[in-house]
Amino acid sequence: MTVHFIGAGPGAADLLTVRAVELLRTAPVCLFAGTYLDPDVLAYCAPEAELIDTQHLDLDQITDHLVRADTAGDDVARLCSGDPSLYSALAEQTRRLDAYGISWDVTPGVPAYAAAAALLGAELTVPELVQSVVLTRTQARSTAMPEREALANFATTGATLVLHLAITRVRALAAELTADYGPDCPVAVVYRASQPGQLVLRGTLADIADQVEDVGLRQAAVIMVGRALSSTQSCAGSHLYDPARLRRS
Repeated sequence: MTVHFIGAGPGAADLLTVRAVELLRTAPVCLFAGTYLDPDVLAYCAPEAELIDTQHLDLDQITDHLVRADTAGDDVARLCSGDPSLYSALAEQTRRLDAYGISWDVTPGVPAYAAAAALLGAELTVPELVQSVVLTRTQARSTAMPEREALANFATTGATLVLHLAITRVRALAAELTADYGPDCPVAVVYRASQPGQLVLRGTLADIADQVEDVGLRQAAVIMVGRALSSTQSCAGSHLYDPARLRRS
């Protein structure tokens, strides 16, 4: 039997992949993190499937459910918010499964930053302006960040920054980034992209903290920082569509 780690995407049920939907329909057991999941996603599960909300379970308890299902000969759909490759605790769960000799695989999902960019109608890489995107987080009451991954180090690159799990520190982050990006640098905060109640805040490093605090955001939001977010920023054309290149090909 197999534990299927499935990217549930940013929340909207119709943003799951076809493969994810098929796995949900056929798995006798589904473990999901109820904190960030749109309940409509669970409608894909079979009516008789066992549904287990993991938001209040520790890793040992989650592992116990996975081992129990495997012992019973049941496949498991293990839903992860966003994409399992980012902040999903995939590594620590699969190490446990490997120790038990339990088979597992991964089905990707739409990451939160991609859903946020779609809502903004933004391309995060703009020719000759910015060609890199940094996906990172900051430390508050969570897992320690490696010193070499300090936000100041990433800021010196001028890349588009996407900050996860950082909304409660937005004022400190804006102050820290101002030195490299400037107070007028565009910022967008996207809360629960694709879900009911989604919210977009647009501003600059100078004013975004006031906006976030005014509406009281405390979780489920990504912060995006960079010149690529400006709708008025001039930029070069892409080499891919350059007429001179096309004539030569």
